Amino acid sequence: QVQLVESGGGLVQAGGSLRLSCAASGRIFSSRHMGWFRQAPGKEREFVAVIGWRGASTYYAESVKGRFTISRDNAKNTVTLQMNSLKPGDTAVYYCAASINWGFAPSMYSAWGKGTQVTVSS
Repeated sequence: QVQLVESGGGLVQAGGSLRLSCAASGRIFSSRHMGWFRQAPGKEREFVAVIGWRGASTYYAESVKGRFTISRDNAKNTVTLQMNSLKPGDTAVYYCAASINWGFAPSMYSAWGKGTQVTVSS
């Protein structure tokens, strides 16, 4: 249905910034809520942020609130995650995902990218 491809991951020192991007295929992207999740080795997949299909509504996990910003450009079929003041605990594979319903659980999202690695050194 919708194909998602993440980019922008890399290695950064604590306190630094990274900007992740997610490119989506198809016009149906504009009607999907888009979320960012992350997963560290040996840990469960964790909700990070979500943005509504119109881009007006956003919600963040408490652990990233005030540091991360999610945005979207429906004309370009892209979603971004600006990450500032990064901490070693942010180290994980980051995934973008699409859902027809508003929510924070991974099971609600039907389309996923393959992920991009973010590593934060101390």
